[in-house]
Amino acid sequence: MVDEQVASSKVFTLANAVSVIRLMAIPVFLWLVIEDRLLIAFVLLVVAVLTDFVDGMIARRMNEITKLGQFLDPFADRLFIAATVIALAIQDVVPWWFVIAVMLRDALLGVGGVVMARYGAATLPVKWWGKVATFAMLFVLPLFLLGTVFPGVGEITNPIAWVLAIVTVVLYWVVGFSYLFDAIAIAKKRLARVPFLEIG
Repeated sequence: MVDEQVASSKVFTLANAVSVIRLMAIPVFLWLVIEDRLLIAFVLLVVAVLTDFVDGMIARRMNEITKLGQFLDPFADRLFIAATVIALAIQDVVPWWFVIAVMLRDALLGVGGVVMARYGAATLPVKWWGKVATFAMLFVLPLFLLGTVFPGVGEITNPIAWVLAIVTVVLYWVVGFSYLFDAIAIAKKRLARVPFLEIG
């Protein structure tokens, strides 16, 4: 998830393969939750979270940062986060308002992406606090599931998870608006460069 290096147009790289595997694990994870196989679901979730760091590390170490990877990595993150909050709501671990709060933010980022695409702009540069928000969300969600798998542990971890969750959701939204404003600013600059007669 680092953008310092110039992204190539390669498609078949090890880092991209890891991101694809993470995407393919999402329906498996949801099926495990629906079937109440929560321990296996928890293990799969932890592995998926770890791969989020692995694919970025591989891309940097192998100098294989790609345009596809810059899309796949955050896309897989957001999709897995959405799947996890839905799974937790199905298990009555979190209320549905929490699901809506998380997914609406990702919808906001989707709007930003549409704005960027409309004006042919490149991918937004990743903010360090955006990484913090994503990392926090990927940390707190397995913590919730851990408390469901082991209720005794949950008596300790769930209150901690809720404090972290509220802070994370607030940061999640702040970062989301920041990205949206950046997208609008870039779109305005692109629009300002277009000759008047070519607009529309």
